[in-house]
Amino acid sequence: MGVISRRRGYAAVAVVAAAALAVSAGCSKSGSADSSNQKITLTVTVFGQFGYKEAGLYDKYMQTHPNITVKEAGTGQGLDDENNKLTQTLAAGAGAGDIVALEEGTITQYKGQAQNFVDLKDYGAAELQKNFLDWKWAEGTTADGKILGLGTDVGSIGLCYRPDLFAQAGLPTDRDAVSKLWSTWDDYINVGKQFQGKVTTAKWTDSSTNTYNNILMQVAGAGTGYTYFDKSNKFVMPTNADVKTAWDETNKMTAAGLSAGLASFSDDWTAGFKNSKFATVACPAWMLGTIKTDAGDSLAGKWDVASAPGQGGNWGGSFLAIPKQSKHPSEAADLAKFLTNPDSQLAVFQKLNNLPSSPTVYSNPDFQAFKNDYFSNAPVGVIFGKGAQALKPVYLGAKNAAVRTAVENALRSVEQGKRTPDQAWQDALAAGQAAAK
Repeated sequence: MGVISRRRGYAAVAVVAAAALAVSAGCSKSGSADSSNQKITLTVTVFGQFGYKEAGLYDKYMQTHPNITVKEAGTGQGLDDENNKLTQTLAAGAGAGDIVALEEGTITQYKGQAQNFVDLKDYGAAELQKNFLDWKWAEGTTADGKILGLGTDVGSIGLCYRPDLFAQAGLPTDRDAVSKLWSTWDDYINVGKQFQGKVTTAKWTDSSTNTYNNILMQVAGAGTGYTYFDKSNKFVMPTNADVKTAWDETNKMTAAGLSAGLASFSDDWTAGFKNSKFATVACPAWMLGTIKTDAGDSLAGKWDVASAPGQGGNWGGSFLAIPKQSKHPSEAADLAKFLTNPDSQLAVFQKLNNLPSSPTVYSNPDFQAFKNDYFSNAPVGVIFGKGAQALKPVYLGAKNAAVRTAVENALRSVEQGKRTPDQAWQDALAAGQAAAK
């Protein structure tokens, strides 16, 4: 799973308290629960929806490990909430889960705190390298070879759309025909203008920020390979043409009046799904689970999935890591390996469409044949699996999240008519520079 505050956050203090209680309940002397039959509790702290509970993986694990109880904390909280809480608990030396989720945009930050995490190589993880895309494995490994996290998913990009709203605009509704409407983001904007000329009850797309992040990760993947920071962690936003390209393209869309102007992952954004306020959403694979949850059962079969404009791209994806403060690192490592093995990744994909980071899954007949009934039986295994092994990673610096927030705030100021794109760009550069310190 990946990226920004994918779900609305709970009150931070409540989350911290709940996590602390869960960890306290699982505390005991270290040692192998499997060998001693000692009853222990392992807490897995996540953000958004990782799908482990929904796919029955915790129950499956506990059936073969009757001495272990697995609890999940943080489900539904935003990434920023999870990240802030983890930073606090690491500094405090207590309160973190036995396993914690690290998103692609934050794992670089925690590589700088590697001393606070278990080296999974000490628990046999090195032999699992073949199970992961090469670049995903590299993202979870520190420069000195410490295995900080095991990959969960990646974020192959697609385009989710409402066929019924397309029909109102006289546009094709078949997903193959829709995919042919746009080979570039300029094409996407031009089709949006056609749509907006016919439909007044809905906007073409949900938000400038969601569109921007998809374009940025796609352009940077095909270009420099980084966004706001280069691979030496130097702040390069002012000179990285990939960032300005994504900025300009997004503001073309805003200038054309195509955006609903909703802050991604906000309550208003969720209501926008339920009230059919927009016709398209740029959607990495993990977004399908979010859309299903937010749009609700009444819109089942009203959404479909087409190819995204441009050339592929990856946005999002996460890792499972183990803080050193865990009282049960050996057992936690075994659980993390189970949750990220190819079979488990396939089970999560079939439940929530989080795209596996294990290339062995892509050729699995069950993956290839999988269709999502909520999204009009779209063959999502084929759509998102196509070219998945060719996904190009984008380096995200340790302060990426803070800079991204500054840029998104500036984009929203344009969307709200408060600033011109040029004024907002200067705002973004200044705020980004401050956030990068």
